[in-house]
Amino acid sequence: MTELDAGLAGALARPNFRTTALILASAMFMEQLDATVLATALPAMARSFDVSPAHMSIALTSYLLSLAILIPASGHVADRFGARTVFTAAMVVFVAGSVLCAQALSLPFLVAARLLQGAGGAMMMPVGRLVLLRTVDKRDMVSAMGWLLVPALIGPILGPPVGGAIVTYLDWRWIFYINVPICILGIVLTQIFIPNMVEDRRQPFDFRGFVLSGLSLSCLLFGFEMASRGTLAEAPLAGSLIGVGLFSGAAYIAHARRPRAYPPILDLTLMRIHSFRISVIAGALSRITQGAQPFLLPLMMQIGFGMSAAQSGLLTFATACGSMLMKGLARPILRRFGFRTTLIWNSLFSSLLYALCASFRPDWPIWAIFAVLVVCGFSMSLQFTAYNTVAYDDIPANRASSANSFYSTFQQLMLSFGICAGALALSASRLIGQHLEPSLADFSAAFLVVTAISLLASPVAAKLRPDAGAAMSGHKASEMET
Repeated sequence: MTELDAGLAGALARPNFRTTALILASAMFMEQLDATVLATALPAMARSFDVSPAHMSIALTSYLLSLAILIPASGHVADRFGARTVFTAAMVVFVAGSVLCAQALSLPFLVAARLLQGAGGAMMMPVGRLVLLRTVDKRDMVSAMGWLLVPALIGPILGPPVGGAIVTYLDWRWIFYINVPICILGIVLTQIFIPNMVEDRRQPFDFRGFVLSGLSLSCLLFGFEMASRGTLAEAPLAGSLIGVGLFSGAAYIAHARRPRAYPPILDLTLMRIHSFRISVIAGALSRITQGAQPFLLPLMMQIGFGMSAAQSGLLTFATACGSMLMKGLARPILRRFGFRTTLIWNSLFSSLLYALCASFRPDWPIWAIFAVLVVCGFSMSLQFTAYNTVAYDDIPANRASSANSFYSTFQQLMLSFGICAGALALSASRLIGQHLEPSLADFSAAFLVVTAISLLASPVAAKLRPDAGAAMSGHKASEMET
């Protein structure tokens, strides 16, 4: 076989990056849809289990617990057993947990099934991104991340109307059964199109770091989630959990900084890489706001505007429309302006859009709210396509899995903190105003608080090099201000 024949064979064997991204995105879509649909169904599930709706929050936090503990291990597991094998196994575990959730007859059974479901979800997101990093050329990475991100953003937006329809017209158990056909299709396509990449070099597993990081992340998540409820009776326990999380986090940092022959489970030395560090910090500030928006907006529409769950869900679908419009435009925008300029100005623009959401009132025309949310979705999707891409610009190939685990862990943590930040701001405003139920003014205050956080991302993004991500975007550094 000549070199030309070999090259043609290799090109034919490699799937189009859009195919790869959409296969991986199907799993992320399933996971994100499941999370938001479940939130809509919690009251109906509480009646089925004969418990208080307040007790059902453990169905959400138990899933987050699995994510917090297992995401840091995803890179090591993918290197050890192969990315395709782990991604397929993750989907199988996720759908098995989904079926068990649908069969649950009691709250403890549901919690155990959610823990299993979370174990699958913890591997799907980071391993899916790792597959992209290892199979897609740098010049196609922006487009690939755009295709990957859109279905993942659509999931949380479709969740409320889908959940409302299922609870109203079917049984809440169908929330979990809808994962089965999506997962089966994803498994089949993964086996056909996704190569199995195994690292030749095997490294020991950092078990002590795994325990310390899992303890820290889970305690911080549970602590801030309890604090966000604004209940004085739970304040001591929330404070204790946050204290344990901070202490174990400090212990992990001391552990990770010790000299060793192999990297820790969360490699803090990655933060020395300029583009990665900027993307983690600026992206964390933006993701707090992104995590709060899907939580605050449906509640504002239902409680403040008096809409039904289905009506508010259909209106917030506008965000998904904006995300889909972005997928074909991200690469031209980044090629024209570069990552640095785009992230600086889009951070400001998206923050102002979130602030505009604070002014929504029932007398606003529906088309005007819809238009604002479309632009919100476009701007948000562009922002995270850029962050998710430029983060890996300077990452060596042999550190891709470590960087991916680190980035995925912080991504999930900040999205969860975003929900907590939005809930805490809403509760604080309600308590200050002495309202039994949140008012429109309380929702406005919460939106402005999370907007103030995202505004901090712009000066951080300004520290990127002018030529950051040029190989990915095709932008010419000479066209930029230095």
